[in-house]
Parts: sequence; structure tokens; C-alpha cells
Amino acid sequence: MRIKILIRLKSQILEPQGKVIEKSLSNLGLSNLTNIRQGKLIELDISDKLSEVEKNDLITSACKKLIVNPQIKLLLNIKMMQLHSIT
Repeated sequence: MRIKILIRLKSQILEPQGKVIEKSLSNLGLSNLTNIRQGKLIELDISDKLSEVEKNDLITSACKKLIVNPQIKLLLNIKMMQLHSIT
């Protein structure tokens, strides 16, 4: 199973990359786009042999222990997707 984790900085944390994107878009004549925030998308695979509870516990633990720093980052979304092989 493929897991997608979407993370971004909290709104009170200065986000310089978003400001650079906003300024660059404005320079291109797209000035009505404001308050741009850039985030991270982390994708990982998890064994299908685990139960849903085990999967949730493992993902939550990974996010709390390493992936998301709760002081400055927000965990926006975790999406589980079934992987299908193409034959």
C-alpha cells in the first residue's frame, strides 16, 4: 500500500520559498496570487499484511517521531492508496 503524507509549515512560521514563488509569479504578471505556502509530499510503501490499526499506528508513530516537527509543521493529510501492478 502506498502512503502519501502532506506537510507544510505552520502559518505563523516564515516561509521564504513561498515568498520567492509569490514574487516570481508577480514578476510574470500573475499578481493576484498571494499568501503562497510550499509544502512537502512524502510517499512511502507499507506492507499490506498489516491490519488497518497497525498501519495507522505505524504511520502515526513515524510522523510523530521523525517526519513532522510539531513545533513548526502541520500534518495536513495522510492518504492510503492501494498499489496495483501493471501487466
